[in-house]
Amino acid sequence: MPSPDEMIDLGDRRLRVRRLKPARDDGFDRTVLIFLHEGLGCIEMWRDFPQKLCDATRCSGIVYDRTGYGKSSAWPSDPGVRYMEIEADDVLPRLLTALNVEDCVLVGHSDGGTIALNYAATDPEPLRAVVTLAAHAINEPVCVEAIARARAAFADGDLRQKLAKYHGENVDGAFRLWSDAWMAPGFEPMDASGRLPGVLVPVQAIQGEDDEYGSELQLGIIAGKVGGYCETRLVPDCGHSPHLQQTAYVLSEITRFVSPLALAG
Repeated sequence: MPSPDEMIDLGDRRLRVRRLKPARDDGFDRTVLIFLHEGLGCIEMWRDFPQKLCDATRCSGIVYDRTGYGKSSAWPSDPGVRYMEIEADDVLPRLLTALNVEDCVLVGHSDGGTIALNYAATDPEPLRAVVTLAAHAINEPVCVEAIARARAAFADGDLRQKLAKYHGENVDGAFRLWSDAWMAPGFEPMDASGRLPGVLVPVQAIQGEDDEYGSELQLGIIAGKVGGYCETRLVPDCGHSPHLQQTAYVLSEITRFVSPLALAG
């Protein structure tokens, strides 16, 4: 069950964190599931999926608002197009240290999945495995087109109002950082050829067949370039949020993948 939210002070920023406990604890010491949200996401936008996965795997979990999202503080300086690399290389390691996390599985959605892969590429000591949901290894034209539509909806439609419910004062900065980066000429979410071969932990990559932000090419690149075991799942009748649009299937698949890896020690 969730604990009251905490604000974790990392010195140059404060991140809102929510700790989850499985509904049933059998006494075994298991890994911690760390949930990394999408490009315009936050704790609440995961809905109850993190708790369901913690219950299914009997692992504890940590969900948090990344820098500049939800109720976390804004970026101390503009990270530009490198925001995902900075989150992976600098912010996430410091957060895990502050939370005393020594054994974890990352579960990342969209940008969060890309951050998880970037982090895994350094072969960090706490990491046991990675699960990605609609992660981006490359920037496809379909993604740029979808973000252009989102920009129009933010400027002239009701998207800003909807997002403001979750991000408050962060809403404009969060949207601008995300959309400006993805639409910058030549932008790539990660150095796939340089980084993915360094991912040695097991990876499960999941994507919706009808993902409006990317094609199944993403799965092929991730599976083809990571340095260790990787399994992929292309989910029918599903868009960019497999965990919300095909919850039962995705929950079952992640539980099957994580459970044998979950016991710590």
